This record gives sequence, C-alpha cells and structure tokens, in this order.
Amino acid sequence: MFALAACGGTGGGGGDAVDSFSAFINVENDAAQATLTALAEGACTSENEALPLEIETVPQTNLDQQLQLRAGQGALPVLYSAGNAPALTKTLAESGNVADFEEILTGLDAIDDVQPAAVSTIEALYGGFNALPLEYNIEGIWYNKAYFEDFGIAVPETWDELVDAAATLQENDITAFSASGEQGWPLTRLIGNYLFRSIGPDALQAVADGEAELTDPEYVEAAQAVADLGAAGYFGQGVGSITDDVATNQFLNGSAGMFYMGSWALSDFADVEQNQIGYDNIGFMPFPNVEGGAGDSSQIAANVGLPITMNARSVDENTEAWLSCIAENWGTTALTEANRVSGFVVNEPVSDTPALTQEVQDRIADSEQAVLWFEALFSTAATTTSQTNAAPLVSGSITAEEFMSLVQADLD
Repeated sequence: MFALAACGGTGGGGGDAVDSFSAFINVENDAAQATLTALAEGACTSENEALPLEIETVPQTNLDQQLQLRAGQGALPVLYSAGNAPALTKTLAESGNVADFEEILTGLDAIDDVQPAAVSTIEALYGGFNALPLEYNIEGIWYNKAYFEDFGIAVPETWDELVDAAATLQENDITAFSASGEQGWPLTRLIGNYLFRSIGPDALQAVADGEAELTDPEYVEAAQAVADLGAAGYFGQGVGSITDDVATNQFLNGSAGMFYMGSWALSDFADVEQNQIGYDNIGFMPFPNVEGGAGDSSQIAANVGLPITMNARSVDENTEAWLSCIAENWGTTALTEANRVSGFVVNEPVSDTPALTQEVQDRIADSEQAVLWFEALFSTAATTTSQTNAAPLVSGSITAEEFMSLVQADLD
C-alpha cells in the first residue's frame, strides 16, 4: 500500500500554479508523444504559448511504481499515463488525483468530441470516465475476401455460420484461423467474445463481482465452443508454438483465411512487403452472434491501449484550454501524424484514408457500447493461467471444464 498526499506539488495541485503542461508518458508510446508535440506546434499553438508542453518518459515496466511514488509526494504531473493495472487508476481517482472528464469536457462543451464507444470502454475498465482514449482499437475477425468469394462463403453473422465458414476453408486446404497459441490471448479472446454474445455484455463483470463463476455451465459452454474449433483442426498444426508474428504472416501470406486481431494490425496490413494477399482483399467482421444469446455483434470488443489521465489537482483555466484543444483536434492529428485511430472524433476529415481504416473509424462511430476481453477484469495470476492454458485447451490436452476451473481457482 502507499500513501497519497492530500495536497499537490510541482504538478500544480492543491492550488499551486501550473507552470507547464507536463506529461509523463511511458516511453513505448511514441505515437502519443508525437501527436502531443504536433498539437503544440500546430492546432494548440496558443495553448502551448500560455502553458508550454513538457514531456517526460518512463519505461512502462516502471510506470506503476513511479505513479505511486509521485502520488505519495503530491508531485503528479498534469497528464500521466494510466497505470498498467486499472486498479491503480481507480485508487488514484479515489484519492482525488484523477480528473473527471465527464464533468470537465461537458463544461467545456467538448464531450461530443469523444466517441461514445470509447467512453463505454474506459468506464468499464476504470469505473468512470477518468482516462482519455488517445488510441482506440476495436477487435474482431479479419478475413480474406477472395477466399470467401471463391468458396461461396457469406460473411458469418452467427457462431454456427462462422463454424461452417471454417469447415469450408479447411475443405479447400486453407487453415481456417490463424492464431498465436504461444501468446494465448488470441485464443482466449474468442472465449470472452462468445460469453459476451451468449450471456451478454456483463458476463465477465458478473464473475468479477462474485455473482457468477467461470465453472458455471453457461461459462464452460464458451470454452467448449472454442475447444471444439481446435478439435476440428481449424487452428492448423502446432498452434501452441505459433508466435504473434507467425500468426500475422500466416494470414497475410494466404495460409489462413481468418484472423482474430485488434485494429492495431492495420499497420501490418499496410506493409506491402509483408502483406502478400493485398490490403483491399482484407475484410472485417465483428464477432458473430450466438443464437439465443443476450448479446449482439454491435457490441464490439475494444481497448484503449494504455491511455492518459489528468491530475485533478492541476485543473485550471490553462490546462482546461489544453484539454479542450486536445479533444477537438486529437482524432485528426493522430490519424495524420501517427496513422493511429483514436477514441476522439475526427473533426477534420483526413484525405486518402485507406478504406479499411475508414471502416474501423465508421464502426467506432456507430457503436454505442463496447465490451472488453476475457482477462480484462482478472488478477495477474488468473490472466497468466488463462493465457498459458489456452493452447492446451484447443489442442485437447485439457478439457473446457479443467480450463475454466484453473482460471477460477486463481480468481478465488
């Protein structure tokens, strides 16, 4: 545990004057740094003149420790990357160190500059609108359009149709799904999505709240459905040893017909040397519905990467001006400068946006509610157990009941 100071320090909290628009960002997030710098030199020039941008970086592995230390000293900067664990941001919020963006952006008449789906994702992760979606990734199934057309496969709208599509691909000597069993999460993502479609968008929140357990029959059903894909051979040979890079290459060289992944993969798709099937040959479908389920495919799985939050003790006229400028201009600037889709509205359309990128933006804009992923609300131990045992699940080494029991044991 750590103590959180009740008064601010150099970050400007507790009534101290803010003399810079300080941003403490994990060093790996170069896109956020580039976009902030571009705003300071462009759309937010006047805000930067009044309150100069100062960026400090920290390795992501040291982020949580540094946030705890600075919070205890009352020295959090104006902006800072949210902790690796959502629980840390919740703790900081409870101690008055996190701004309420719902309140502030509404007061600035800038709340409509944030996509509702992004707000939904942040609220589900952090318990409130207390982080900014500098990037926003939707997840789903990317597919090879030519294979679907050649083999007469309609884009699946239900789980049963997805299984039929997989069978057709296999019959034509194409691996149905490319997935990294080594990492595990591309497989457990399928379990989570099945649960969101069958039980509903609150399926895993119920587990986190102790109202349900993963060993309940309706939860085991999801693990069994994914295990059945493996038993049918739809992940190909040796899925447990397939890395993320190999899985991506399998899809982009035409070895596999479908690929569950987030929209961050757009950068790989745009790589003409890596992408042998052609950018325009890639389609996207949200995870399909489970017949009779309480969820539906409009509730697309999403994440906000590692977002940034704001020190509540640093809120003043100048920092609010910066925040308003960010809300209005981030969507366009991030797309232009870093080729990143964010959770902000693109208020100034960007010319020559690739069709697939535009489709991702349109789906985000049209989505009112997002869902998380299988391990989003799990402990670190349960997350490791889940992802480590995903490959054994689809290879038949363990049963669906055993898989869910192992994860639940860590949650307990």
